[in-house]
This record gives sequence, C-alpha cells and structure tokens, in this order.
Amino acid sequence: MSTDVRAVPVVIVGAGPTGTAAAIELGLRGIECLVLDRWEDVYPQPRAVHLDDEVHRILDRLGVGEQFSAISRPGGGLRLVDRTMRVLGEFARDGVSGANGHPRANMFDQPDLEALLRARMREQASVSFRGGVVVDGVEQVAPSRTIVRFHDVETMAEHTIDAEFVLGCDGANSAVRAAIGSSMLDLGFEQRWLVVDVATNADLRQWEGVHQVCDTTRAATYMRIGETRYRWEFQLHDDETAADFTDTHRLEPLLRPWLGDVGMGELQVQRTAEYTFRAAIADRWRSGRIFLLGDAAHLTPPFIGQGMGAGLRDASNLAWKIAGFLTGRLAADVLDSYEPERAAHARAMIVLARRVGVVMTRGGRMGDVLRRSVVPLLDVVPVVGQQVTDSTTPPLAGSPWIDATRGDRLAGHLCPNPVIDGRRLDDVVGTGWALITTRAVAPSAESTLDALDCAVVETAAGDELATWLGRGRATAALVRPDRSVIASGPDVTRLCAALSTLLAPLPALTSI
Repeated sequence: MSTDVRAVPVVIVGAGPTGTAAAIELGLRGIECLVLDRWEDVYPQPRAVHLDDEVHRILDRLGVGEQFSAISRPGGGLRLVDRTMRVLGEFARDGVSGANGHPRANMFDQPDLEALLRARMREQASVSFRGGVVVDGVEQVAPSRTIVRFHDVETMAEHTIDAEFVLGCDGANSAVRAAIGSSMLDLGFEQRWLVVDVATNADLRQWEGVHQVCDTTRAATYMRIGETRYRWEFQLHDDETAADFTDTHRLEPLLRPWLGDVGMGELQVQRTAEYTFRAAIADRWRSGRIFLLGDAAHLTPPFIGQGMGAGLRDASNLAWKIAGFLTGRLAADVLDSYEPERAAHARAMIVLARRVGVVMTRGGRMGDVLRRSVVPLLDVVPVVGQQVTDSTTPPLAGSPWIDATRGDRLAGHLCPNPVIDGRRLDDVVGTGWALITTRAVAPSAESTLDALDCAVVETAAGDELATWLGRGRATAALVRPDRSVIASGPDVTRLCAALSTLLAPLPALTSI
C-alpha cells in the first residue's frame, strides 16, 4: 500500500554527520526539510575519529561547538615510527589555530558527535526526521519536482514524497547516486585494514598523538580517542580477514608494542572490523535538483583524517546556496557552483591522502630503507614540517562565486575567526554574509548589502582582520556564509557592485 507524505522543499537522504549538518544549516535559515534514515537512532559503531580546526569551526557555526569540545580530546600531532617502534619523525600539531580559533587536531568518538548533531537537528522547527525507512527510488519528474519513494522497515508500508531538492547523504553505497546514474571513479588506492577499538582505564603511557607505523609488511596506526578509548588500525595481509582477530590471543601480538606492562585482561575490546580504505570520487555530483554529499560523492583514505570532514564541508558549501535560492535572494546559477567548488577541493584532499598512504605503506624493503633514511631529515626542514602540521585546506576555485581574477589573494580562502569585543567573528556575523572593511561603506552600496542581510564588520589598523586584509593587499573582503571569501580588493563599492550581479532578479523566486 502506498501513501503520500506532504511535500517539502528539501528531502535529505541519510542522517549521518553530513545529512544532519545539512539539515541544521537549512533549519537555521528557516528552510523546511525532511531527513530520512535507515536507523531510528545513532548508528552505534565508531568510525571517524578525527577532525581539524576548520571543521571544528563548522560545528561551532552549527551550534554544537562547545558540546563537541566537551566530548573530544585535542590531538598532539603525528609521529612516524618503523616496525621496531623507533621514532623516524615527529610533527607536533597541538594547540589552538590562530586563524579558526579551535584546536588543530580533535579526537572523538563518532557516535558521540552524531548524537550532538541529531539533538541539534531536532531543535530546528523546520526540520522533520523519519527513521526506520529505506529509500527505494529518486526521480526528477520536472525541473522543480522530484519524487522520493521509500518504505518503512518494520511494516513495509510504501510512501512517496514530492520535493524541490534532494540531497543524497547516504554513504558509499548511495541509492541516490545510483538513481542519478553517477559512478565512482577509482583514484588508484585500495587497501584492507583491521580496525580495533578498545576501552581501558589503564594508562598506556604513550605520546598523545597519532603513531603511524611506516612498514610495508604491516603498516599500522595508533591513536588515543578519549580518556579511556583507543584505536588501532593494521593493514591486513591478503590471506587475513577481521574474523582471524576476534580472539585476544591473536590480537595481542599486534597491540603489544603499545601496551608496556598492561595486560590484555585490562582491555575491553569493543569491536574488530575490516575496512577497505579507498580513494574514489563521483563522476558527477548533481542531476538537476538532486545533489550528492559526503561519502556518496567521495571516499578518502584516512591517512590525513579528512574523510568525515569533507562531508561537513559539502553541507556547509551547499545549504546556504539552496536557502538563498529558495528564499529568492540568490540567482539560480548559485546552484551550479557546488560541484565545481567541492569536487576540485575534495579531489585535492583525496590525492594528498593517497600520496601519504603510499609513502607510509608501500615500496617493499627498499621503501622501508628510504623511510628510515629520509623521514628523520623532514623534521629539520621547516617547509616540510609546515605541510605536515598545517591543516589549512586548498582555497576554493572554479565558479563565479569565487572571484579568481588575477591579483585577488584572498578569494577562495577562509576568512579568519578572531575575537571581536569578546566574541568570535562567526558569532558576530551569524549565518549570513559579511563585508569586512577598513573603510566606510558608501550609501550606494547599502541596498545590495541589505538585500543579503550582509553584516558590515569595520576593522582598524592593528586589528587581526585589518592585518589579514593587508596581507592580501585589500581594504575590504566579501565573505560568504560558509566563510569563504568571494572577492577582495581596494574598492568596497566595486565589490558590492560585483555581488549585485549574483542576486536573484525581481520578482523573487518562491519555494514550493
């Protein structure tokens, strides 16, 4: 039996971190949406364990920054060791990022973060959630109408719903991706790894950062997630599976280098699971009003800890564009900017993660010899150390919503997030646009800024924002809701005029 569900402007398929983040972003802007997920509650298994200061900043804008700080543990950086646990190189990444105002490395348990995001999502009056359902099909039947078919897991009752937009946040095996005929392009990296999550009150007395064992025979990773939570990851041999390591006697030789005098009896093994680390990206992220986000659009090997963060960046990039279009403030071509901006950025991070993974895990005996010889030298080369420890991601490019004209040094980069009168810039600006300027705004530009509820932040010589503008040879910068700079330069009026060309024509478009 099929029943129809009332139409909504946006349907989000998948309530993991990416889907809930997108729902919150839309909810904060008053956009009605329905989130569909297979699970009624948070999926209990730990998966992602790290995010950087840029992604922590996104969480803060979503309204869960303080709660996340309470459930996360700042990381110490990266230590590279050989198979005998001899330290080859150490790259500190502790402390708070001056640019974003959050710890540079944050360790956490994914179910804890998802619980925060779901609670925040439920606070949004315009967001509805429906768990225990499976999406069976997505079909765009008109330029502004897409039908989503789904059924209840328990009753098998079938439903349809009309939406203007569908966001596929449904993971690596995305039904939405299949519905639009998109395929994953293999970027040349696939490895099977054993993931071991452990809880213990024992003190392992290890360095408080990520330990990466650089070894062709058995590459491995160790990290402390929380006060009592630890994770190990071990590259599996061709003849091994996770089922071979359910017995603690088989696990002990793998864990022993980090345990010291701690016995296996003091550990509670929460799970052992096999994961295939892949590097892949969808050949297209959009069909009409249907978009792919998160693992549905890209898969990143875990070596630089950017997998889950990439999905949150997707949500941060797309949600304000959809909201701007639905409220009639932004022209329709703003939707065209999502895939060019995010696909190029995601591919760059995937390629970097793949490169790091290859350097750490491949090369045979000669590779091990080279690592023992070369890695210690990296510690004393400042530019290399900066690349390892600096979490700043590449600037966005490739769309009219990032001014890539020659000489604009700030376009595409995130603006800083300094403290202004006791509050961070993001808190001062809220969810909207910002004009950061050292000069007064001319009356002729005020109407454009008002059309977007653009906050004007005036800064003076010596202030952090003024110094940032000076480094970019600018006196003003237009900042998008995702905190990327759309354009900067010496002329405030010119920036506002450029922005006005991107606004929706009158009469304003309306949502369904």
